Amino acid sequence: MIHNINRRKFIELFGCGCCSLILPSCTTVPITERKQLSIYPEATINRQASAAYETFRSKTKLINSGKELETIKDIGKRIEYAVSAFFTKKDGTDPTSNFEWDYILVDNDKVKNAWCMPGGKIAVYTGILKITQNDDALAAVMGHEIAHAVAKHSIERASQALTVNLGTQIADIFLGGAINRTRNSVGQASGMDIFQLGIFNPFGRKQETEADYLGLIFASLAGYDIRESVKLWERMSESNKGKEPPQFLSTHPSSQNRIKNLNNWITEVIVKYPPIKRT
Repeated sequence: MIHNINRRKFIELFGCGCCSLILPSCTTVPITERKQLSIYPEATINRQASAAYETFRSKTKLINSGKELETIKDIGKRIEYAVSAFFTKKDGTDPTSNFEWDYILVDNDKVKNAWCMPGGKIAVYTGILKITQNDDALAAVMGHEIAHAVAKHSIERASQALTVNLGTQIADIFLGGAINRTRNSVGQASGMDIFQLGIFNPFGRKQETEADYLGLIFASLAGYDIRESVKLWERMSESNKGKEPPQFLSTHPSSQNRIKNLNNWITEVIVKYPPIKRT
């Protein structure tokens, strides 16, 4: 008999259990102290990310000079310093010590996005600048993306995907292929992957929410007004009006849930994580 079990608990037990079969490596996210699965070596992921980043740079239309690029670099440098100084002062362990920071501005007004690859490779699209509109909001965006790298979310996702796929294959041997038959049947009938909806999407939303929280902290430590993060997501919500999928179909929280979370966190973050002055 398969007992009903909370999805979050299942992922934690199953993830760390499978991890122990391969290589015992459950690590902890800085500040939030959430336990996470970490099978892949960070150096390997960073090396692969760096190669992908260079390929992207060589094939993408970039803006290589100007005020907007200088602003992005300035905000990045401020967050870099603040994050490093905070963790060094806290316990002497800086999770960004092996990062090779770099910043690019992608010339694409249609894409309202930014990202940070493992190891500190950051891209900002011109389209997002029409939503941020000021340095404080842009710092919230960049803080969020940097948080993904600091929290090692890419390593965690790769590790989780490996354990789920491996665990499914092992379980299916004992169940005579029942899991894959069910997955295929549901997929053919609905066009949806039950693993994506039931495990990967909620897991992605957990990481995004964690990055929102850590990103607020990093922007606050760097001296930016994090209250602008709420206005940013209000503008993003208006820009995406009628285009957002239901949250359960997405790897990202809805704009309204993000706004609610940010409003709940802002006062606490301002008090607990004041700006770190550069020496």
